Amino acid sequence: MASADKPVATLDSSLVHRLPASSATLFEAKKEKKLTFEAIAKKLGRDEVAVAALFYGQAMANAQDIRNLSDLLGIPADKLESQLAGLPDRGRTMDMPPKEPLIYRLYEVVQNYGYAYKAILNEKFGDGIMSAISFSTSVRKETDDKGDWAVITLRGKW
Repeated sequence: MASADKPVATLDSSLVHRLPASSATLFEAKKEKKLTFEAIAKKLGRDEVAVAALFYGQAMANAQDIRNLSDLLGIPADKLESQLAGLPDRGRTMDMPPKEPLIYRLYEVVQNYGYAYKAILNEKFGDGIMSAISFSTSVRKETDDKGDWAVITLRGKW
């Protein structure tokens, strides 16, 4: 559930035309129920980033996900089955470079450190690339005497 320190993420209306119909359906129910992605992820037994990606149409929902989402969000299962059918259409949600400040900052990290990451990865693993298919990611919060820190982990098969 949401709390004072955990606001509920909602759908940016400027993105609606670029997203599948399921996004508006899912986000509206999420907002109405005041659920965080963390709470939904616990119900689905999935990572919260994977759940958020599903809401944005960037990941696939399996039959169990659809049943759990239907139960949790009060959306008819047949509507979700219809809207979530097919394969995700990844990568079309934004212009490049991104205009949203946080997403731009992530893009900037890759611009500034991309070749450094590549060099270190090649030294550690040899020639190749990290998979974005056999992949997982997570976000957590750390706090120390200097403030709050975002810790983003990217885990891809080499």
